[in-house]
Amino acid sequence: MKKLNLFYLSFLAIVIVLFYIFVDNQFYKSILIYIMINAINASMLNILFGYTGVISLGQAAFYGIGAYTTGILTVHFGCNPLLTILIGILIASFVAFLVGYPTLKLHGHYLAMATLGFGMILYIFFNEFSNYTGGPSGLVGIPKLSLFGFSLDNEDKFYVFISIYFFIFSILLELFDKSYMSYKLKFIKESEFASKSFGVNVSRVKLIVFVLVAAVTSLTGSIFAFYSGFISPVSFNLKYSIDIFIMATVGGLGSIVGGTLGATMLTAFPELITNFEDYEMIIYGTLLLIIIMFFPQGIAGIFKKFWGRYVKS
Repeated sequence: MKKLNLFYLSFLAIVIVLFYIFVDNQFYKSILIYIMINAINASMLNILFGYTGVISLGQAAFYGIGAYTTGILTVHFGCNPLLTILIGILIASFVAFLVGYPTLKLHGHYLAMATLGFGMILYIFFNEFSNYTGGPSGLVGIPKLSLFGFSLDNEDKFYVFISIYFFIFSILLELFDKSYMSYKLKFIKESEFASKSFGVNVSRVKLIVFVLVAAVTSLTGSIFAFYSGFISPVSFNLKYSIDIFIMATVGGLGSIVGGTLGATMLTAFPELITNFEDYEMIIYGTLLLIIIMFFPQGIAGIFKKFWGRYVKS
């Protein structure tokens, strides 16, 4: 196994700590919290699509399963918050298995359409079962998460919690990227036929990855529910599935830092151009078009190219 990218992990830790120390503005901290949440979701989609080649446009559904499981069980039934997270993971994993077993036999746009349909079904479910989900108006009153008697009841406490979670997640991603499994998944992406000829059970591997990605996405959805205290179907619609798909693509498919880079750009960028609100979509679309057309490896590819030149000089 190759060595971990200690430079990236160290840089990540320094940025997180310095931001906590020197930034007192709660709004900016909330943006970074959402960046880390989106980075986790985009990174998991990157494993699914960038490494394994499985196109999914229904990831918002698993995100919503975690959020609504936590919301419904805490608000309507008064369940232990940590227990609701576990239940959400189990439900998302089971649903992913049921959905993935038949659909992962499809390829290309057929697979994309199948996952798109699944996401739309869940979105309708979140809207229609208003007695429990709150319907289009949303579900309110979700309590703050407490760990070992320590309540995450303000921005600073939750920032520390999500930062620790995100950093541990980043280390695990690095371990995955340097492991045999990442090469196995890329081999499947390059040629399923060749993988099968080497004895790889492609269907089983793809299903396992699909379920694991759904489980982690559900976990992040539960954390999002505890943080916001309010959830509505709008947060888990097709647009969010497309958003994290774009984050992974723009950040760099097949790159372990791609999800983080893409989430940082596409989450923070709209907030930085609020003075040009009338031209926001034009600026946003132009930047995306430039990156996709001229830098197909995404932002990660740009940094890699620059760093390579810098080392050589």
